[in-house]
Amino acid sequence: MNDLALPLSGLSSVGGRSVVARFDGGMLSSNSGVLALAEVEKRLRVADRLARCIDDPRCPDQVVHSLADMIGFRMKMIAAGYEDGNDANRLRRDPVFKMAQDVLPSGRDLASQSTLCRLENLPGVRELVAMGRAMVDLYCASFRQVPKRIVLDIDDTFDAVHGGQQLRLFNAHHDEYGFQPTVVFDGAGRFVSAILRPAKRPSGAEIRPHLHRLVRAIRINWPNIRILLRGDSHYCNPQVIDWCRANDVDFIFGLAHHDPAQACRGSGGQHDGALRSVGQDRQASAGSRSSLTAPLVGAASSASSRGSRSAPKVAISASSSPTLPVGRPRRSTRMSTAGAARPRTTSRGRRILPPTAHPAPERRPTSSGYSCMPVLTG
Repeated sequence: MNDLALPLSGLSSVGGRSVVARFDGGMLSSNSGVLALAEVEKRLRVADRLARCIDDPRCPDQVVHSLADMIGFRMKMIAAGYEDGNDANRLRRDPVFKMAQDVLPSGRDLASQSTLCRLENLPGVRELVAMGRAMVDLYCASFRQVPKRIVLDIDDTFDAVHGGQQLRLFNAHHDEYGFQPTVVFDGAGRFVSAILRPAKRPSGAEIRPHLHRLVRAIRINWPNIRILLRGDSHYCNPQVIDWCRANDVDFIFGLAHHDPAQACRGSGGQHDGALRSVGQDRQASAGSRSSLTAPLVGAASSASSRGSRSAPKVAISASSSPTLPVGRPRRSTRMSTAGAARPRTTSRGRRILPPTAHPAPERRPTSSGYSCMPVLTG
C-alpha cells in the first residue's frame, strides 16, 4: 500500500529527542499576510471601484473569473511581493490566496498568467483615466472632514525592468532599462494617484494634462479646497507654472543648479570671458541671492495671475546715481577745427575726405539705468 500520510521512520534523534516526519499536513502556504490585506480590501472595495471603470467584452455566460476577482488577485500578488505575472501560475493554487478571494482551498483555481495578461491589456485611455479618477475619489473618501488645504507632493521614481516590457526605456543616469512612473502623495503620506510612463524626464506638455485631471477630480469632491503643489526641478518649467497660476494652485518647485562657466570648462577654456560676464550679470541681477538652488515659490490668486503677487521689493538708496557712460570733456570749437585735416583734391578733380575716427563703443547702462540693491521690505 502506498500511503503518503505514513510517517518517515528511521531518522536519527537530535539532542535526545526523536525526529518524526509526516506528510499529512495538507495544503500549506507561507503567504498568511495576504489574509490581512484581504480584510483591508473588503473595507475599501478597491477592486470593485476599478472594475466598474472597465467594460467587460466577454460573454457573461462563459465568464469564470470576474474583473473584480482578477484585479483583486493581481493587487494582492503585487502587495505580497510577486510583481511578475508568471507567478500567477503557481499562486492560483495557493490556499491563502484562494481564501483571500473568497474561494475554498479545495475549490477552483484562480486566474492564470495568460488571463491576467489579457486583463492588463484590456483598458484603453478612457478606462485608465476613469481608474485614476476612481483612486482620487477613494483618497477624498478617506477623510472624515473636508480639509481647508492639502499639500500634494509630485515626483517620479525609477523602476528597473528585466525584460522586453512595453514603455521600457534606457536611462543613462541609472544605466539600465526601466520605467519612471509619476506618483502623487499628500503631505501626510497618503497615496493619491500614479501614472506609468517611460524612463525619461517628464516634460511640461506631459505634466500639465496629468495635473489638470488630478486637480479637477479633487475639486469635484471638494470645490473650495486650497491646493499646494510641491515638486523638484523636473516640474519647474513655464508650462506647469503658468497652469498653476491660471488654475489657482499654489506651488513650490526646486530650481536646478546650473553654472555655465563650469559646464564649458571642458572645452579648453573657450568663451570663458563671455561666460564670466554672463555670470556677473546674473549675480548682479540676483542681488544678495547666494545660491541658484533656492525654491521657486508661487502663490496662485486672482491678483497674482495679473502680476501683482507679493514679491520682494527693490529699494533704491539715495546714494545711487545713474550709471551713464562717462566720456572725455568736450574741447572748444577752435581747438577742434584747427587740428582737423582738410580734404584733398586729386589730379582728376576728385575730392578725398579725411578718415574720420569712429568713437569707441559706449558702455550701455543697465535696463533701469540705475544701480539698484535689492532690499527685502514689508
